[in-house]
Amino acid sequence: MNFLSSSLPSTPNYFPCNTLVIYQSHGTSWAQTRPPSCACQIDQDKIGRRLFFTFLAGSGAMSAALPSSGKTKKQTPFDERRLLEQNKRIQRENNVPDDFPSFLREGFQVRVVAPDYYVTRDSGLVLWDIAPGQGDCPKDGQQVTFQYVGYNESGRRIDSTYLQGSPAKVRLGTNGLIPGFEEGIKDMKPGGKRRIIVPPELGPPVGPSTFFSSKQYEVFDIELLSIQDCTRRTIVFYSDVVCS
Repeated sequence: MNFLSSSLPSTPNYFPCNTLVIYQSHGTSWAQTRPPSCACQIDQDKIGRRLFFTFLAGSGAMSAALPSSGKTKKQTPFDERRLLEQNKRIQRENNVPDDFPSFLREGFQVRVVAPDYYVTRDSGLVLWDIAPGQGDCPKDGQQVTFQYVGYNESGRRIDSTYLQGSPAKVRLGTNGLIPGFEEGIKDMKPGGKRRIIVPPELGPPVGPSTFFSSKQYEVFDIELLSIQDCTRRTIVFYSDVVCS
């Protein structure tokens, strides 16, 4: 943006600087250069200064005097320890379970801090198998019955089937779960218990039309109870899916 105008001032009502004047008398003519007036000299100085500052502004020579707003603060080990302790303090107040992960959040940048036995997948999902379970893993189209507790980054409980009084039942492959949750439960076995850490890109959509207002990591403790096969039943014009 050009803060200084480069337009020249209007022509003053006096002879211009170094004007060539033609004199005529009795058929004879001669030329004489008129010296610059004081007002002309002052106006020249104004024009020169204006053009000089316009050149500086256009060439970027004055940019060093402008404040910089694009710099990012580099975290130090002290800052990381402070953020980690702050997150752990809030989690303790929320009575998080043992071995709960911590989150170092600075603006939109988040780093997950978890014990070594947590596994990170290529998708970004982080998990820990607390108990392996037995039997076969569920497939798309089958119904899974499970208990779960959901937490946000501060360890506050956001949902729980235990508090609701009954387990959840969902058919896999029907978009009934957020991507991270479905990925985390698809390779579990009945009786298995697992903690998953769902990154924002595998979590729920956010916005004014949803329950979630910002992109955050979510933690779920899942217990897979059973797997049921499902079949479609059609009676005249009525059709539904029955799982047993």
